[in-house]
Amino acid sequence: MSKRKEETTQELLGIKELLEYGVRTYRKEELAYFLIQPSNLSVLSEESLSARIYGLMTVLKGITEIEMMCLNSRENFEDNKRYLKERMEEETNPAVGKLLELDAGHLDRIQVQMATAREFLLIIRMKKQKESEMLSYFNRIEKMLVEQEFKVKRAEEEDIRRILAVYFEQNVTTEKFEEFDGERWIILND
Repeated sequence: MSKRKEETTQELLGIKELLEYGVRTYRKEELAYFLIQPSNLSVLSEESLSARIYGLMTVLKGITEIEMMCLNSRENFEDNKRYLKERMEEETNPAVGKLLELDAGHLDRIQVQMATAREFLLIIRMKKQKESEMLSYFNRIEKMLVEQEFKVKRAEEEDIRRILAVYFEQNVTTEKFEEFDGERWIILND
């Protein structure tokens, strides 16, 4: 039997390395991530909303390398709710059935509270540029976003690890994106 080379989670995803501003891929691309803090659009006047849309349009039309991503920044409870529903249908003990019903209601309330917990990202994909040119370009993009009154932050390495964990693992409770799949379950000296 031949031994396979142990691949890291990053290698499996095509990520060569994490950078202070993004990731470098094996395809010789670099991606920078900008975290955009969402606005509560329901409280904005129609004029303010139009200005926000126009501001975003202004930023987007000047950047050809831009991608947008929206992801949940909170846990998805659908599997848990489905499990509780199946258990309620099977349960013969009325007291346990009532507890399962209360648990399902609790999950519904938590999910409603977290329904607006989204993260919005702008991703800039660059190929074969000098780092100094890229950083200057990223600074200009950040400045354009701030000028259009967006609350923006360039993602740091820990932000990127968290984003990858949420996006690929659908796991918001993980401290960071694992170097190796299943790493969190390894107990050293056991």
